[in-house]
Amino acid sequence: MTIPENLSRFDALVKIIADLRGPQGCPWDKAQTHQSLREDFLQECYEVIEALDENDAVKLKEELGDLLLHVVLQAQIAAEAGEFALADILLNINKKLIHRHPHVFGDARVNGITEIKQNWQELKKEEKGADKSIIASVPKSMPALSYAEEIQHRVAAVGFDWDDDRGVIEKLAEEVAEFKNAVTPAQKSEEYGDLLFTLVNLARRQGIDVEVALREANRKFVQRFQLMEEICHRRGKDLGKLSFQEQNALWEEAKRHYSIGKNEPGS
Repeated sequence: MTIPENLSRFDALVKIIADLRGPQGCPWDKAQTHQSLREDFLQECYEVIEALDENDAVKLKEELGDLLLHVVLQAQIAAEAGEFALADILLNINKKLIHRHPHVFGDARVNGITEIKQNWQELKKEEKGADKSIIASVPKSMPALSYAEEIQHRVAAVGFDWDDDRGVIEKLAEEVAEFKNAVTPAQKSEEYGDLLFTLVNLARRQGIDVEVALREANRKFVQRFQLMEEICHRRGKDLGKLSFQEQNALWEEAKRHYSIGKNEPGS
């Protein structure tokens, strides 16, 4: 099998993937289908997000490469099945970018990013068909928080939104009361969902990315809890045998250490 001379070229990756799927290629690669790669594809997306969260350029370079591998592999599988070619993907996205940026590739004039976003949605609606719901194209397989945030963004773009944050906060208090009054597990689940949905709405209006905010909260909790475990290990104590009051005191200690290390106020 001939190895491409210039491995920094995109067509080198395309050839390598085609060779891996070819008669003399790799049995694993040849066995893959669109569906068999689904979970790995999703995992690679999450790893790209993690690299972005960590602001790690070296890791981001590697993870984007892994993601690109999946894109080309999916395209190769489609080409072999006669579904579409890689060139069709490139043609489609290039046409879409030009169409949705008339203020760059055409004569349209815009005043700021807000208007650009509004125009983007209108142009997208034009492409999909005017009779199609503006939220129909939001992937239902998205994480639930991100899905809620995206559909709220889209309906807000056509004016279905609160006038100010006070309305959302009042709604939040209403949802908390309804959750407290829920009796059955089904009622509690429903009211809790409504409460989360309203929290996402408040975050959206404040410009907070809910997935990023929750990932940061998770990361902070994990680091603090692992510090609790480390302190217990140094002191020869079993964390699981401490009382809740002792564990809580240890949590506060870990929180102080974490905050000092990050130069942050305690929270």
